[in-house]
Amino acid sequence: MIVIKKVIFYSSQEEEACHTMQGHTGKEAPGEPWQEAGRGPWNCSSTVGFILTSLFNESPMDLFLFSMVVIIYTLAMAGNTAMVFLIWADTQLHTPMYFLLSQLSFLDIFFTSVTVPKMIAGFLFGWTSISFVGCGAQMFFFMFLGAAECLLLALMAYDRYVAICNPLRYLSLMNHQTCLLMVATSWLGGSINASIQTALTLQFPYCGSRRIAHFFCEVPSLLRLACADTAAYERLLFVTGVVVLLVPIAFITTSYALILAAVFGMHSVEGRQKALATCSSHLTVVNLFYGPLVYTYMLPASYHSPGQDDVVSIFYTVLTPMLNPVIYSLRNKEVTGAMKNIIGKCGVGRTA
Repeated sequence: MIVIKKVIFYSSQEEEACHTMQGHTGKEAPGEPWQEAGRGPWNCSSTVGFILTSLFNESPMDLFLFSMVVIIYTLAMAGNTAMVFLIWADTQLHTPMYFLLSQLSFLDIFFTSVTVPKMIAGFLFGWTSISFVGCGAQMFFFMFLGAAECLLLALMAYDRYVAICNPLRYLSLMNHQTCLLMVATSWLGGSINASIQTALTLQFPYCGSRRIAHFFCEVPSLLRLACADTAAYERLLFVTGVVVLLVPIAFITTSYALILAAVFGMHSVEGRQKALATCSSHLTVVNLFYGPLVYTYMLPASYHSPGQDDVVSIFYTVLTPMLNPVIYSLRNKEVTGAMKNIIGKCGVGRTA
């Protein structure tokens, strides 16, 4: 989400407004927007940071849901780690498509680890506080890895386009340098996006409640605590959402429109099925990842509530990283074949 914006310098009137908020007595009638936002007085210069809201209470149902999240996170880490190792170990998978897939799994490992361990520690040990610097670091890495994955998924659509529409030129067009350039572009774009967005978000004065109505430091949730007018910045967030989400979606849509045209022109039924099988895995992952992000960053704030944001965030921070290796392994004969070979070699080694 790359934006260019002048640095905001707050006037004495804004600082005075901040101190006025600090003088709030908390006597507003129930149901006031102040109470709904969870706002309360705290020092603008305070360095104690924020308090994250736990996803779960101590009820049996919440304990069950927490256990499910832990299991899904563990499966996500194991599945993506296994995918990276499998692609590295099997020479048959040393192709551009699987190189990009290994990078996707690599991003997923860190993307889900930015938020979930902190949430688990908060539930088990009550460590719900997070420093101002820690909140900024979590926000930076979350946006960095998320934007990098968005860009990588779009570039993977180009890989599928070349493989199906220009198969004879595939190895020349998708050479090692091109693959490295794709990965570097996704990482560079993600780092630029995260640097700018983190700097702009943390420059606001936070004079409301220290309690973030979310289980991690995400931009929309943090902006609710700012005591300055964030309307202009939220419009810029929408613009950056167009750049990082809608532009890649348009690129993916165009690529697959050309792919479908080429597939329907094939005379071989087996060729059609193989092309559609490889493309369907990528399209499934794209829908699972982009859909919740479009909801979070493209819809106006009036369509959001803390409960809904938590559910949607769990989807793309935990569930999607767990499903990615499953989708690519179960629907890909080359991956399942490589997995059987590795298991077979391990079995032979143990027998010997």
